[in-house]
Amino acid sequence: MAAEPHQGLQAVSEPGAFTELDRFMFESWGYLVIPNVLTAEQVQACLEASVRLHEKEGTEGWAQVGRGFETEPALDALVDHPSVLPKVRALYGDRFILQSAWCTKQPAFGGFGGWHQDGSGAYDFKKLGYPVPLLQLRASYLLTDQSLPRMGNMEMIPGSHRAQVPLPPDLRKEKGDLPIGHVICAPAGSVLLFHNAVWHRTYAHDGDYDRYTMHYIYSPPWVRFSDRFANDPDYLARATPVRRYLAGEYERPDAPFGAGYPASVFDDE
Repeated sequence: MAAEPHQGLQAVSEPGAFTELDRFMFESWGYLVIPNVLTAEQVQACLEASVRLHEKEGTEGWAQVGRGFETEPALDALVDHPSVLPKVRALYGDRFILQSAWCTKQPAFGGFGGWHQDGSGAYDFKKLGYPVPLLQLRASYLLTDQSLPRMGNMEMIPGSHRAQVPLPPDLRKEKGDLPIGHVICAPAGSVLLFHNAVWHRTYAHDGDYDRYTMHYIYSPPWVRFSDRFANDPDYLARATPVRRYLAGEYERPDAPFGAGYPASVFDDE
């Protein structure tokens, strides 16, 4: 019999500043849930933009589309959202980029995803050291309701970013349940902020509609983009200074040790 997923506990944060409690919860569990980041109107605008992205690409089944912020103003507005960016800065300092932005669609009546950690298929982040370093900080904006289990939620394993052993291969192969899985339950407009090394998977989706989530992945400035080979010049021409900065557009990005990286452009610096 499959274990019932745990959703009672939540590492709930408030929009905006990264508090000492936030830091303790993030270090302990590897993730935070931030409710009430987007208004209902903002959620609807982002959802419509997400649907357009997938329709344009003609996606079928589970799918993800990158770099939508370059063409969709509603998604561009989330790149440096004031409810989330202060927490990213608190974890990284002021030298980081938007490595990628993926809009994911889980189809109606979609099944479980596979357990995994985020990282690079070319080089396992675990090889870099223990604990696995923070190289991809993901901010996931929920664009459809996930306030109950089996709504296409994310299922996390709290504290697994500190585990010194891997998840058993049979669980990964069979997409099996485990007693410490935590299904993230939150309404549309909430954000899940999490460390790349936390083991997680997509939970089942019983609804008769497609589930959409917009993911923004922040990384150190020397990490290569994963949703684009280069930034769109038209986007850069109209981007705000902060968004251009986060796009990683600076002189000599190929130079070692960040040569040519600009000074911080954040307003409070």
